[in-house]
Amino acid sequence: MEATEGEQPIEDADQIVAPPNGGVNELLDVGQEENIEGEMEEFLGPQAQYNEEEEERKYYRRKRLGVIKNVVASSFGAMIVYSVYMGLLQMQLVLHYDMTYREVKYSNLGLEDIDQKMLMGINVTPVIGLLYTPVLIRFLGTKWMMFLASGIYALFVSTNYWERYYTLVPSAVAIGVAIVPFWASLGNYITRMAQQYYEYANYKEEHVQEQRKLPKGACHSYIIIFQSLFYAIFNLSFVFAEFPMRLVLHGHLHESKHVLCNVKICGAAIKGIIPGFNTTVLTNLPRSMLLIQVESILMGFAFLSMIIFLLLCGPAYRPTEEIDLRSIGWGNIFQLPFKHLRDYRLRLLCPFFIYSGLEMLFVISGFSLSYGVCTLGLKSLWLLIVVYGLSCSVFSLLSLSLLRLPRWVCLMGGAAVHAVLLVVLLALSIKPGSPEYLGPLLVITVLWGLGSALNKTGVSTVVGILYAEEKERLDFVYTIYHWWQAIAIFVVYLWSKMPMRVRLIQRSPPPQPAYILCIKMVFILGSSHSGQTVHPAGYVVAGLLLLLGDGAPRGTESAAQNASHPSAATQGERLPLPGRGQLR
Repeated sequence: MEATEGEQPIEDADQIVAPPNGGVNELLDVGQEENIEGEMEEFLGPQAQYNEEEEERKYYRRKRLGVIKNVVASSFGAMIVYSVYMGLLQMQLVLHYDMTYREVKYSNLGLEDIDQKMLMGINVTPVIGLLYTPVLIRFLGTKWMMFLASGIYALFVSTNYWERYYTLVPSAVAIGVAIVPFWASLGNYITRMAQQYYEYANYKEEHVQEQRKLPKGACHSYIIIFQSLFYAIFNLSFVFAEFPMRLVLHGHLHESKHVLCNVKICGAAIKGIIPGFNTTVLTNLPRSMLLIQVESILMGFAFLSMIIFLLLCGPAYRPTEEIDLRSIGWGNIFQLPFKHLRDYRLRLLCPFFIYSGLEMLFVISGFSLSYGVCTLGLKSLWLLIVVYGLSCSVFSLLSLSLLRLPRWVCLMGGAAVHAVLLVVLLALSIKPGSPEYLGPLLVITVLWGLGSALNKTGVSTVVGILYAEEKERLDFVYTIYHWWQAIAIFVVYLWSKMPMRVRLIQRSPPPQPAYILCIKMVFILGSSHSGQTVHPAGYVVAGLLLLLGDGAPRGTESAAQNASHPSAATQGERLPLPGRGQLR
């Protein structure tokens, strides 16, 4: 068969014939290879428009914004947790107090006895918090401790779906176990965020790059700002906690004439909470489905707080720092809180630790009930608590004045406000069912919120400032702070049946002779904001402390030397501390 025109006959089968279009499988030109190599070098080489210093600045700016996000997230998480907890507990106690509710729904259950045991579990268990709190925080980490504690509060909400002794009491004990670790973790976390913000804002400093100890007073301003922001947000929990009471139970409550019909006197003259208060406070019982819906909403917010702690809160320490914190051994971690109790700074602040617990529970359980509910009726309880929460939230921002004023201003200011109010309350005895006293009681509530805000924000700020440069000790000192606060709350719980005047005198701020405490606080807080110099009166104060013999630091060093070095411990012996060699 002959080949057609335009075709090439194949003479040999082994011969490779090029395709008709030709050049498709040829190698690339050498010039094209050089162009690709040039583009690669241009892509991988240093960019002419790349500014390394600018990119580094943007990176640390994002880090600083992340720190602010952590502070706001932890503040909102704690606010939601306590809004849910206090709102549910208040609604539960009001329902269980009503005799008709107990008889109709749980006639043979003994809810009143269960409530007493539940409150005992919440108030008594934190007394042993010093034994396990540092171990839990260092084993789990600060962030995970906050997450676990919020989960325990969510567990308490879930047990209210099935109100029995074996559900309510164990969950209340679990909350008591979690209170001190939760608050110690929060205080530690906020202070650590202030330290991190300083490091990201001064990333070019040599001591920051080498991760050395921060200079004295370097991050004090950030601690003041972050603690003020935290308490301004957290104190709103008192406002949101009243939503179940106002929106659900308010329409089911009797008027003041009914609930106060057997009450003879209110205020300072009474003994107990409200003697003669009617055991029937509900006009009609709320529907079970309504209560289940409310508890489901609260459960949803409890889970929201857990998600906030889990996803929005970053770690408080670097992985290497957490390893160093655990490397001292669990035995030393267990012992160090007890050794820190001998630190003279904590001993001098101890009266304020105790008073912060006394005044907080007094305004919630003593003033609001024995003065507010006894005078205005149960329907006005939500108004007093909301006003108190708003007052605390707004006045917490006054602690920003510590950026310019001495550190003791907040503590002494709060104590002075409460001292005046306690004198007024000691003389205030009111007839029950007197709505004309609504205005004065609201004024007292606002002023008490002012004192509470100055006290709590001031104490947390001062503790953070005193130990700002010793991040390996923060969990111990905040544990001691909130442990003393828990003991004070436990004492208030035991005193609930005593006469009101006795309880008011026992809450007088501060629980020491005033002249001794003032001298103590000038001694510890009288240094300048940088912490490097001491007010000239400090040496005179040191001599007065020795003359008064009130537990001022003694040892081989003179009092003046101790005053010039506020971070030096005054114990007779130096205690071992990891990473520093000695506890100073």
